[in-house]
Amino acid sequence: MRPAATTIRRFSAAVASPRPRSSRILITGAGGQIGVELVHLFRERLAPLGGAALVLATDVRPTPPEFAACAYETLDVTDQKRLKELVDAHSIDTIVHLASLLSATGEKSPKLAMHVNRGGAEAVLNVAAEKGLKVFAPSTIAAFGPSTPRDLTPDHTVMRPTTMYGVTKVYLELLGEYYERKFGVDFRSVRYPGVLSHAALPGGGTTDYAVEIFYDALKTGAYTSFLSADTALPMMYMPDALTAAVDLIDAPKEKLTQQVYNVTGVSFTPRELGAAVSKAMVAAGKAPLKMGYKPDFRQAIADTWPRSLDDSAARKDWGWKHTFGTEEIVKDMLKNLEPRLRGK
Repeated sequence: MRPAATTIRRFSAAVASPRPRSSRILITGAGGQIGVELVHLFRERLAPLGGAALVLATDVRPTPPEFAACAYETLDVTDQKRLKELVDAHSIDTIVHLASLLSATGEKSPKLAMHVNRGGAEAVLNVAAEKGLKVFAPSTIAAFGPSTPRDLTPDHTVMRPTTMYGVTKVYLELLGEYYERKFGVDFRSVRYPGVLSHAALPGGGTTDYAVEIFYDALKTGAYTSFLSADTALPMMYMPDALTAAVDLIDAPKEKLTQQVYNVTGVSFTPRELGAAVSKAMVAAGKAPLKMGYKPDFRQAIADTWPRSLDDSAARKDWGWKHTFGTEEIVKDMLKNLEPRLRGK
């Protein structure tokens, strides 16, 4: 299922658009959940300056349908030579590095996750150091672990993850900070919580239940969660995730006191999200949602992650704030998914 153009425009409109700048941006992993939205957002923001030419989408696949009208190149992000060629050919000055294998997928193929996630980070930062580029490369709450404080987890704390995804993201954070100090790379990162989107299918993460629930609710009126009923995790709606990315990329460097920031929206459990979805369905004249719980291997991963994040540094340094709470997320997800699932 591909996101409709109207969906992309709607998400883009939800993000405050700062003054366009003349950056030439290369996005790795552009075919992923966040990448698809971010490519089109940057194209819209840079349209007055020639947006199509200023944004280069890349991924390992041949040109996906959603990028038919975009500048697109096939790229294995671990191929540093090919990455450098694209940077030179398109006069790139900013890399948005999204290519990564997520938590659940990474646990099924840990060696592949290590190769892609570690190798991609090294290739991007090496090219950035050589060419003097800015790098935005998001991290994740998977970078934390069972010894991390789980409530209002701070930016600076114990980080001993138990997944390959988390291990490689800690490596990304530390390597980015090192390249900033050693080679002057302008490295910026946010630790994303679970990200919900109505425009893209789940991408192999431990928080995917929070997207799957809407599809099953509308298709069958029932959902069985692969996490237990009371597993609280921090979450964020896609428009807020996009805002966090573009705002940090554009923030004046002198305002930043660190390279990696926590960002978050709301925290909820499968039981709480199910209740909110059920309430919205009843209000729309439908039967209440039937919830079930059958935890699988992802439960052990979720049990090592924060229940909530402290993102006060991001709010103070570059004005970060979220706009979507649980009710707003549920309302918007159902509003956009229902007509699409009916084929309208």
